[in-house]
Order: sequence, then C-alpha cells, then structure tokens
Amino acid sequence: MENWHDFEVGSRREVVAILRAIADKNQLVRMLVQGENDVCVTSILHVDADAGTLVLDRSINAEQNARIVQARRISFETSLDKIRILFASESVRETIHVDGAALVLDLPATMIRLQRREFYRMSTPVSTPLRVTIPIPYELGGGNAVLPLSDISCGGVCVFDNKFVLGNTIGKNYENCRIELPDIGMVATTLQVRNSIDMTLLNNKANRRLGCQFLDMSRASAAAVQRYITRLERERNARIAGLS
Repeated sequence: MENWHDFEVGSRREVVAILRAIADKNQLVRMLVQGENDVCVTSILHVDADAGTLVLDRSINAEQNARIVQARRISFETSLDKIRILFASESVRETIHVDGAALVLDLPATMIRLQRREFYRMSTPVSTPLRVTIPIPYELGGGNAVLPLSDISCGGVCVFDNKFVLGNTIGKNYENCRIELPDIGMVATTLQVRNSIDMTLLNNKANRRLGCQFLDMSRASAAAVQRYITRLERERNARIAGLS
C-alpha cells in the first residue's frame, strides 16, 4: 500500500463515505491476518464517524478471531463499484454490537482506491501453477531462480520467494525475467520489487511474498498477459456458474 501514493484517499470525510457505501451495498471484505494464508471474509456492520471507529463482523472460527485480535497489523481488501479498496489497521479489538460479538478498529486515516484496470489481480490456478524464471545477479549468488506466482495483473505479479534468494530491497530491478503462460506463450519483462512481506505459513515454514511491477514490457507481452487474465476470469466465472 505504501507504494501507491497516487491512489491514496486521505480525506476523513471521503474515507467515511467510502466505508458507509461499502456497508450499504453489503460488500464482503477480505481480512488478511497473515497475508493470503490466513484470510477471513467479513462485512462492515457500522461506521461511527463521531467515535472514529469501524465495526466488523467476527470470524466464525474462534481461533482465527484470537489471531486477529493479537495481530500487529491487519490488511483489508474489498471493492466498491468495481474499484478495488485497500486499507489496514494495527489494532483490532473485540466489542459488542447490537447484542452480538463483533470486532472494532479505529477508522483508517487513509485508504487506497485503485481505479486502473491493470491493478485487477487474478490468483494463479493451483492445478497449473504459474512460475517466473528470474536471473539472479552475481552479488546474490548468480544462476536462475524459478519461483511460483501467487497472482498476476497487467501491472505486475506477486512472487513467493520461499528460499529467500531475491532479497527484499524495495526498488530492486531484476532484468530478463520470463513467465511461461499456459497455451499462450512466454513473456519477458523486467521486474521491480515494490513491496515485501515476510510471513509464517500454517505449517510454520517461513516465506516471503514480493509484489513486483512490470517494467520495459513489450506491447506484445502486455497483450499476452491481458489475454491470460481474461481467460482466468472467464474460467472462474464458469466455475461459479456451475458450467465447468
């Protein structure tokens, strides 16, 4: 989020208005406790501008609720009128709302509103994993690293670096990276590290997730990525509709 200043909403009034619109439209909110490996789907129950708080529904899992309350930072992701909304909190507490247990946090001081299509992410399929081949600079050991992708957009990819071979330097460029898109072909690009998150998986193994932006990608490669994302979206919609 810290790398998307151009999409930051800093007005208290606008933040409140967006959150109330999300609540009014009953939009589901993804609560990321430990990245993509510990996710709770919740909804906004109440936005109190005077008290400066936001009330959310609890998880149905008691252990997950405990992790949410103990977490140092929680990320939230939802959408409003097909625009992706992101915000975060460093303190989520338990509360009572309308005679029921709920969660409460301070209203976010800022949020990210992504209106550009290239930031629309699609998770990569488990059945046909997508991987990127990254040439490793000499100072990091040399050779090539073949790493799995968590998701892909027209603007970049999310890379799982479970062997910690890339480092976590924000702004670091890796040139001549190659991604083989099934049934479409290989695309080449420079990847620039835009954010880095170290996390512990459910099996207690450490992992690092790197958000990388495409740089110097040719028009043909960008079109191939768009075709791949469109195909993933079509397949997902077919599964939802029970057609596949």
